Amino acid sequence: MNKIYLDNSATTPVDKQVWKAMEKYFIKEFGNPSSIHSLGVTAKKTIEKSRKIIASFLNAHSREIVFTGSGTEANNLAIFGPVRKLMENDKKSKKIEIITTKIEHSSILECFKELERAGVEIKFLPVSSLGIVEPKDLRKMINENTALISVEYANSEIGVVQPIKEIAKEIRHARKELNIKNNYPYFHTDASQACQYLNMNVLELGVDMMTIDAQKIYGPKGIGALFIKDEVNIKPIIFGGGQENGIRNGTENVPLIVGFAEAIILVEKMRKKEIIRLTKLRDRFFKLLKKSIPSAIINGSTTERFPNNISISIPGKSGEFMVLQLDEAGVICSSTSACGSNSGYSKVVYEVALKNNENKKNARIRAESALRFSLGRDTKIGDIKKLLNILKML
Repeated sequence: MNKIYLDNSATTPVDKQVWKAMEKYFIKEFGNPSSIHSLGVTAKKTIEKSRKIIASFLNAHSREIVFTGSGTEANNLAIFGPVRKLMENDKKSKKIEIITTKIEHSSILECFKELERAGVEIKFLPVSSLGIVEPKDLRKMINENTALISVEYANSEIGVVQPIKEIAKEIRHARKELNIKNNYPYFHTDASQACQYLNMNVLELGVDMMTIDAQKIYGPKGIGALFIKDEVNIKPIIFGGGQENGIRNGTENVPLIVGFAEAIILVEKMRKKEIIRLTKLRDRFFKLLKKSIPSAIINGSTTERFPNNISISIPGKSGEFMVLQLDEAGVICSSTSACGSNSGYSKVVYEVALKNNENKKNARIRAESALRFSLGRDTKIGDIKKLLNILKML
């Protein structure tokens, strides 16, 4: 049985064109880019060509792109790097504060928890019942001790899109009001889910750091990148041979970097048509859902949402059990983000439900019954209709 794959937010298959671009760098052009011989020089040039492609996509300088081993590593570098640098430079400074939301990916929240254990104060920017932040709330939270703000561009579970440009404006206003002379607080966004569908121009968005991940855009697993604005002071979290200008040490993975760049090229070619097509499919699902399963709840905003995300709860049902039932019936999906699957329920949906004036018990029930369907390049209207028919029978 050919299964319908609706878990593209967890990972995507490698595009055939991407694989074709990568293949020779595994077998023929396999040099270490740090070597001075011809194979090494070729590898180094190949990396820089790929870096230039990705930098152009983000409207950044090539020197501002640092390759990492994953999106998670890029997030760790963006959070630990600047804070540890600040700690190192000014050991007698006042208490360091950092700001995020409670609906971030685990690779953000776990970093914040670790810094909290090291004495850094965490503040949480509130979200609405639709999962969206109010930028003006941020200005009140920023003070002279604020070092870093991290807000996910597009939420990996409920698909809501945060007003990144407006958040950046509030940070600039706060710097001016507080007469902050340095570049703090830095503003980081995890854009791993946003890369295919949203504006990725870092200058227009006003971010200092941005995470992207190849496996979310039909590229290979095991390769991510972090845009780091020139003005950002950052300390490496991996030490070694000085690769990536000493910011991310370790031999660069040439074939995966090539695949990442090729995936970016395909995104640029396909994004306009895919945004229109997937938005229609997503909205068609929501419309049919109301008729076929009246008890279902849509998690997050239906308008401020990236095109391929469908997040629903069916109270009274177990999300994890439904995932297994759907798998058996030929549909692959998830109940939470892949990196949060050990929790047993969606913490993102739980936080949003609490904001919807639901008590903790009902919020937990809604979170435990969450399902996430993330559409992809192969998704058709027939897949959506089949999914709804199966859901009705569960």
